[in-house]
Amino acid sequence: MFKLIDKDTWKRKPYFDHYFSQIRCTYSITVNIDISGIIAFKNKSRSKLYPLLIYVLTKAVNNHEEFRTAINDKGELGVWDTLLPCYTVFHEENETFSNLWTEWNDDLIAFLSNYEQDIEMFGGNYGIDAKPDTPANTFPISSLPWATFTGFNLNIFADGTYLLPIFTYGKYFQQDDKYLIPLSIQVHHAVCDGFHVSRLINEIQQICNDIR
Repeated sequence: MFKLIDKDTWKRKPYFDHYFSQIRCTYSITVNIDISGIIAFKNKSRSKLYPLLIYVLTKAVNNHEEFRTAINDKGELGVWDTLLPCYTVFHEENETFSNLWTEWNDDLIAFLSNYEQDIEMFGGNYGIDAKPDTPANTFPISSLPWATFTGFNLNIFADGTYLLPIFTYGKYFQQDDKYLIPLSIQVHHAVCDGFHVSRLINEIQQICNDIR
């Protein structure tokens, strides 16, 4: 469901107008997330790492309206009640990728099951969209498991009206007794500030810590 925002009573109106209409602005930040607990859970449960990382982001994003704020196909500003992850799948045989989306479930085991069903049914399809009928309430996640980076920035040459967050994981690495993974987060300043992104990062880390 898409809930329209009444801009006249919206506390963020002056900030939205400034960063959307006057100085259209997006920004990105790259951080290292400690996924030691995720790795331990993966090994114990024989799960795959990628869906666990997707779960963490989707759970955090769905906890906060500022990351679910968007403009719909009618040009209306509002908030999705739930976002679904749309993530990239790499095809080694021809070195291309496809986008695949999965129904969200806050229950980790149920979400992992949904992911496995989608990979089995659509993971072998080529083209940009491996699974048809991508809903409007999806947000993008991609992964670069071949490189560890300290910075990553998307340069989107469009009208700057895309408000949802964009996430990119890098290759995880070991540092001392921890496993860390670089995560790039790109957002629109019209809907969220540094405070909101910092809170999201801390929550992503906490969700990783809580998975056991």
